[in-house]
Amino acid sequence: MWRITAQACWVLLSICFLGNLVFGWFQHNSGRPQTQHNEQQSSESDSADQSCLCHLTGVLDDCFCDVESIDVFNNFKIYPRIKKLAERDYFRYYKVNLKRPCPFWPDDGHCSIKDCHVEPCPESKVPIGIKSGNYNKYSQAANTMSDEAECEQANKLGAINSTLSNQSKEAFVDWARHDDAQDHFCELDDETSPDAEYVDLLLNPERYTGYKGASAWRVWNSIYEENCFKPRSVYRPLNPLAPSRGDDDGEGFYKWLEGLCLEKRVFYRLISGLHSSINIHLCAEFLLDEGWGRTVWGPNIQEFRHRFDTAETKGEGTRRLKNLYFLYLIELRALSKVAPYFERAIVNLYTGSSEEDGETKELLLQIFNEVKSFPMHFDEKSMFAGHKMEAKTLKEEFRLHFKNISRIMDCVGCSKCRLWGKLQTQGLGTALKILFSEREIQNLPEHSPSKGFQLSRQEIVALMNAFGRLSTSIYQLHNFRLMLKEKR
Repeated sequence: MWRITAQACWVLLSICFLGNLVFGWFQHNSGRPQTQHNEQQSSESDSADQSCLCHLTGVLDDCFCDVESIDVFNNFKIYPRIKKLAERDYFRYYKVNLKRPCPFWPDDGHCSIKDCHVEPCPESKVPIGIKSGNYNKYSQAANTMSDEAECEQANKLGAINSTLSNQSKEAFVDWARHDDAQDHFCELDDETSPDAEYVDLLLNPERYTGYKGASAWRVWNSIYEENCFKPRSVYRPLNPLAPSRGDDDGEGFYKWLEGLCLEKRVFYRLISGLHSSINIHLCAEFLLDEGWGRTVWGPNIQEFRHRFDTAETKGEGTRRLKNLYFLYLIELRALSKVAPYFERAIVNLYTGSSEEDGETKELLLQIFNEVKSFPMHFDEKSMFAGHKMEAKTLKEEFRLHFKNISRIMDCVGCSKCRLWGKLQTQGLGTALKILFSEREIQNLPEHSPSKGFQLSRQEIVALMNAFGRLSTSIYQLHNFRLMLKEKR
């Protein structure tokens, strides 16, 4: 009996073992296709998430600098300092006229979306040194010049001109104004206008407002199609917002760009880089949620991919981002060149608070020291270097095209978009003025204002804030990289 029971147990154990073996084999083979499918899906998802950034590497066009060097330099050395500088009183208050009419087409009316609104700063909140009325002066000495001294200076000028007729005097004033305007790449707001108001940039940050549609399209279309030296042989719109861009998309489209001279290629890359930078700001500060008494702003990965992903932009996303890096190099070189102007003792960025002013000047000089240490600056001498008369004509055409773009900013329907558009185009225009001014920036007097090259406070604030926006864009690209990796 025990023998029969033992044999029965052995048979049952054998059956169980074989059953588990067969079941495991079927389970393994039936699960394999599903695993392969999941791996393929995961791989495709990873590729899609990284496609807009994986090609963002290597040397940039028309210069000898690479993306990786700029990333490290900006994110570790520049961004932390420029972010602090933008919070200083001298750089946070910007006087701007947001009521100037559009000079090119009838106004569409201002945007009614609440996030488009700009809250002007009451003059009582503006530091006394900034609103003193000396709009083109920035030092304590200039702002504290006594009325008597100003009268004496005016009398000396009057004595010199006493033999001139009124007509001649007016001609001299016109010549001086024309001579000064020759350096300007931007249409500057008249700060004495009753419509010009101070804006606290920290209380009106650049972010997604919902402004889009025909009005926004017309602004960018005018910039790209009418001002970017587009050859007549190119029929496809340059404007990324154009509803239909035809069959000629991707890398093939840019063959026309390589056929242009360096100066015209640079112009297009500057505008494209500025557009890319603005798009990154909107993606990084997107309205994620809104409820009773609360709004949540933050990065929107889907919106970022929509604007820069290789598949969604038909291969243009990486080029747009590289143009941002190119623009960064242009403004970085301008800061390096203008550093001696700010290193003089007379420049102390006057707000009325000696402690605040000293700290601001020290922080600004730290940034300039880092900028000068960068080893791969853009060489602006490679531009406008041909035949003298041809180079002069091309430079003037370049200047007038960009000045036209600065005027188009008064056609933007969203007040907040107009504010930041005007500031960033003026900042870039100031950088171009620094790079290509005929006036010497070196060997300036240490303790007295220069009679040649000069910058107004409006230009200084725009220059540093515009560069700060580019620095922020490159820093935000690093954050988007991390988010895309986490999403995987």
